[in-house]
Amino acid sequence: MKILMVCLGNICRSPLAEGIMQHLSDEQGLGWEVDSAGTGNWHVGEAPDRRSIRAARNHGVDISKQVCRVFRRSDFDEFDHIFVMDKSNLSNVLNMARNDTDAQKVSMLLGDKIVPDPYYDDNQFEPVFTLIEDGCKAIIKRLVE
Repeated sequence: MKILMVCLGNICRSPLAEGIMQHLSDEQGLGWEVDSAGTGNWHVGEAPDRRSIRAARNHGVDISKQVCRVFRRSDFDEFDHIFVMDKSNLSNVLNMARNDTDAQKVSMLLGDKIVPDPYYDDNQFEPVFTLIEDGCKAIIKRLVE
């Protein structure tokens, strides 16, 4: 199983989602491959936001070696599932879909709820970590059963 996590800049939410999902997959021996990307290109080549790195580290997840990249149309070919963090990301990714097969791979990480962007509030990184972790656990439960 190959999973892609997508947010706006690929420095806060999607790196956390990548790290959490990969960590949970590894713990359960699922053998999944997880990656992340952003719909915007402002941070390509950079590491995740230091606050995301810290929040992940607080929970035993290391995302410090990730490198930010932009979402590309070829990701539809490479990944089985593409999870986005909010409705703007959903719209951006679906607008790149070439057909229904591409579009059917895309859904929001938390169903109909968004993962808020913590970028402008240092105090939101821990709550966002918890939201993403809960979402990843629910996805694993759904996909494994």
